[in-house]
Amino acid sequence: MKAALKTADGRFEIREVPRPEIPHPDWVLARVRVAGICGTDLRHWGKHEPELEHHITGHELAGEVVEVGAAVTNVAPGDRVVIESVMGDGECEWCRVQQYNLCPNLYEVRTRCVSRAYGEFVIGPAQKFYKLPDHVSFEEAALIDTFSVCLHAQHRSALSINDKVAIIGAGPIGLGQLMLAKASGADVLITDVVDSALALAKELGADVVLNSGREDPIAAAKAFTGGRGVDIAFECCGGEQMATTLPQATGMARRGGKVVIVGGFDKGVLNMALEWQRIQMSEITLIPSASFAFHGLDAEQGMALELLSKGTLNAKKLITHSFGIDQINEAFETAAKKKETATTFVAITI
Repeated sequence: MKAALKTADGRFEIREVPRPEIPHPDWVLARVRVAGICGTDLRHWGKHEPELEHHITGHELAGEVVEVGAAVTNVAPGDRVVIESVMGDGECEWCRVQQYNLCPNLYEVRTRCVSRAYGEFVIGPAQKFYKLPDHVSFEEAALIDTFSVCLHAQHRSALSINDKVAIIGAGPIGLGQLMLAKASGADVLITDVVDSALALAKELGADVVLNSGREDPIAAAKAFTGGRGVDIAFECCGGEQMATTLPQATGMARRGGKVVIVGGFDKGVLNMALEWQRIQMSEITLIPSASFAFHGLDAEQGMALELLSKGTLNAKKLITHSFGIDQINEAFETAAKKKETATTFVAITI
């Protein structure tokens, strides 16, 4: 099969590699049709990372079922599906209670099968494959992973109707967080440094949009809430910006408020200055949120698919660019230059 493999300089080369085979009777083989580029992918772009060299990466994907094992009953060959790429070892204490996003072996397991979106075929357990309604396109379905991350963060936050919310970052995660918060009856202020992202946020229902490169987000949060500060601040940038955006989030939160850390960190120690006395004396709760898994009886990926299917979440508005797999390096270059390209979400046709 054709696949994009990571190179020593963190880019991609297109190669022919062996097609995976179904290893168990309850597993599925699918043909990937569309994969996405998310913030995590971009953090690894252009970096020398020996552990990823010659590997197939990518974790936002949708496609068609090609073959199923003898024990599979939920999907059949020809079905259009979205593929969940959060997968633990199935044996640890966290997996046993459907908190597989916390599995100590999460990345080792997922990158061997479902988390290989930039290749023509993937395999995985049948429960990781969700049938798509006819009206949901592969491109829209590729955003369901992103929306599932947002849904998990909202579940962690316990957001409720009439809450005052700040969202830092108007990328796909921040915009997904915005749509969920508005659907739940919250008032939302959202910040970014890219004007095109803020214009889209306004289209999607943000009550206040703010360019934090030109205006003070903490002062804006106070003005938005009559001086109190927001009930919940979602940090949705991550990466190198975290040293700036997490202090902003804690400064925007009210006394007794919450800060949900949705944006991802790189490995290692990151030093940042936080106003710890205010955080402690105000009893501001810091809530880390990692990927997604189950909420109650339901898989959050399935819940996100249902919300997209019903129109509660609008994926079409977020898809700004599309490339073929042979142009994957150009796709990443476009996504990495958000200010110049007005990029929100890039879909890659496999």
